[in-house]
Amino acid sequence: MFRNILHHRAASADDCAKLCCTKLEGFTVRIGSLTIFEHVNLHVHCGQLTALIGPNGAGKSTLLKAILGEVRHEGNLHYVDAKGKHTGHPVIGYVPQYLRFDLSAPTTVLDIFMACLSRRPVWLFPAKSLRPRVQRSLARVRADHLIDRRLGALSGGELQRVLLALALEPMPDLLLLDEPVSGVDQNGLALFYDIVSELRAQEDISIILISHDLNMVAKHADQVVLMNRGVVMSGTPEEVFADARTRRLFGMLAGAKADGTAEEEVR
Repeated sequence: MFRNILHHRAASADDCAKLCCTKLEGFTVRIGSLTIFEHVNLHVHCGQLTALIGPNGAGKSTLLKAILGEVRHEGNLHYVDAKGKHTGHPVIGYVPQYLRFDLSAPTTVLDIFMACLSRRPVWLFPAKSLRPRVQRSLARVRADHLIDRRLGALSGGELQRVLLALALEPMPDLLLLDEPVSGVDQNGLALFYDIVSELRAQEDISIILISHDLNMVAKHADQVVLMNRGVVMSGTPEEVFADARTRRLFGMLAGAKADGTAEEEVR
């Protein structure tokens, strides 16, 4: 189950070693007579963090689910290498906003990794064979000290870092983050964004992030996409936060972010 949640493979025509950009062309999702969003055109380069912002109900999470193939959509989704050729089956990592599980269960962080990395039942698989690999994965997100911690004993920020480590095993070509630090305290939030920025630089992966925290978006994003049942506008953080359409949706805070003077957080 966890493997399916955190990793997907998107099919396309030709074979290529590494994903360099993601293109959405005319992306539209309709459920019955209701249009969730339409005519979304988006281009995310490798090594780039693209932040999706917008009001609740704008279609941001549905867009990620459509990219994952969980929601039917119209339009084209292309994975393209540096030469403009379509790749084969790029790996997509996904970190959800939250994970529902029994807080009283004895399941540890190592257990959940073993469930994802092995096709055999956890109780039939010796933990010591995978433990070094799991520790390396957790160290990537500064969480290797949590390997034996019970999931129910993790803080919100710790759990999201564990889920991020799972989404990076194996290293994806495209990483989707659906409000991954919602409800996490300020220290945990800053740490999560710092880790994501390091991954972007070191691994050269494409990242699409949904966030309501304009502070962190302004600091870390390369591209910001303002959505409201479609793409209202896109550009650099400075361009988007200075635009009157963003100010109408977020008020004075968006303008302050463009000037670099505000420190509040949008929730």
